[in-house]
This record gives sequence, structure tokens and C-alpha cells, in this order.
Amino acid sequence: MKVAVYFREVYNELVHKVSWPSWPELQSSAIVVMIASVIIALGVFVMDFIFRHLMSFIYSIFY
Repeated sequence: MKVAVYFREVYNELVHKVSWPSWPELQSSAIVVMIASVIIALGVFVMDFIFRHLMSFIYSIFY
């Protein structure tokens, strides 16, 4: 019986108490997330590129 009460309360909260974002808010948030993801990916790419060339230079000195 506790399971039924739990699901009834979950439904009540999701339908009546949660404030869902509007479609324009959702779109703007998605754009922010995509731009941030691209910036972070570019940062990781640059760090990887620099580290790879730095390690190749160091290895070329010793080997």
C-alpha cells in the first residue's frame, strides 16, 4: 500500500508543484549548454594538442 501512496504523491508533485520551464526558456537553456559544451571541447582539444606536441618534443630530445 505504501507504494501506491508513493506514486500518488509523486504524480501530485510532478503535476501540481513542479514549475516546468516554458518552451523559450528550454530553448535558451539548451543553447547555453551547447555553447558551453563547444567551448569546453575546444579547451580540451587545445590542451591535448599542446601536451601532445610538448611530449613529442621532449621524447625527441631523449630518443
